[in-house]
Amino acid sequence: MNILIFDMDGVLIDVTKSYRRAIQQTTKIYLETCLGLKGIKKDWVTDQEISMFKSAGGFNNDWDLTSGLLLYLLSISGLPLLPRRERFSSIKPIVSYLQKKSSRSLQKPSFRFKRKHFYLFLEELKSFGGGLRGVHRILGTAWDGWVYRLGDLDQENLVKRIFQEIYLGEKFTVCYHLPSLFYKGKGFYLKEKTLIPRKILASLRKKMWMGIASGRPRFDAELALKRFGLRPYFNSVITLDECEEEENRILRSTGKKIKCSKPHPYSILRVVREIGISNPRCAYVGDVVDDILAAQAAKKALDIITIGFLGTPANRKVMKKAFIRVGADLIIQNPKELLRFAPPTHFLPLKGGRVRVGMY
Repeated sequence: MNILIFDMDGVLIDVTKSYRRAIQQTTKIYLETCLGLKGIKKDWVTDQEISMFKSAGGFNNDWDLTSGLLLYLLSISGLPLLPRRERFSSIKPIVSYLQKKSSRSLQKPSFRFKRKHFYLFLEELKSFGGGLRGVHRILGTAWDGWVYRLGDLDQENLVKRIFQEIYLGEKFTVCYHLPSLFYKGKGFYLKEKTLIPRKILASLRKKMWMGIASGRPRFDAELALKRFGLRPYFNSVITLDECEEEENRILRSTGKKIKCSKPHPYSILRVVREIGISNPRCAYVGDVVDDILAAQAAKKALDIITIGFLGTPANRKVMKKAFIRVGADLIIQNPKELLRFAPPTHFLPLKGGRVRVGMY
């Protein structure tokens, strides 16, 4: 193996208490603060339900996943259909509009939430390929007017605004040069920890080139790499920012809108291109369906194997089934298993019965 490429979230970094919790908290703030609905439990969605959405595919972006969950929950909320979004130029008027619209439409929401219904919805979502496209194929656009998820977070993207405030905390203003409107606490990024010990990364780095193909924004990715001292191990780091730059380049040159984030293989291919080895043998390690699909798509241009990583104990059974369903070449649980992909060694006898280790 010449090049080993990693996803970041769920592979290098444990995000169960950061991004996953940010999905739950964003859902809660959106429904309770922006729409004025009363919670039916502590969390509107559980960790398992988030993993099940991830396993459907098409939700590599956590903002999209949050939006998908909101659309599903609104479809069972008792709120009336609202297919058209009113246009606004900033966030505060959107919140006022949603609060008024919700209060006039429904005084006491009557949620018809049943686990059985949720599971059936997920099975149907899988059959449509997952993602927001799949959600829309099931629900149509009937509730789109309730969910402001498009554009920039300083204008109309209410989902992204809430999410990034929660995840970044005090770093939100540093990154976006905007005040926090919905969350004033410490950033959830502080709850992250590494999943692969640095000694394993150091062993791998001595024997092969390594890269990262992540769906994180560049600011979020660099925040984690710097915090945990991981940047020196990687020769290339590609993030959502580079994918969006490529999307804009394609749009300018061809007039076509193409999504270059996973499951598109762009980020993986870009890592390999930046490393610059001719005809490399590669492997990509990911923790969700979109990672596997992206690496499989990259097989058209690369000699690459797809590795599904069950890095966190929660919902391993769900993700293992998902990896098998989409045809991962290998599924691993212990990061030590990655050492098998290091180039082989040979042993040369020395005087006194000792051995010298050398690389082929």
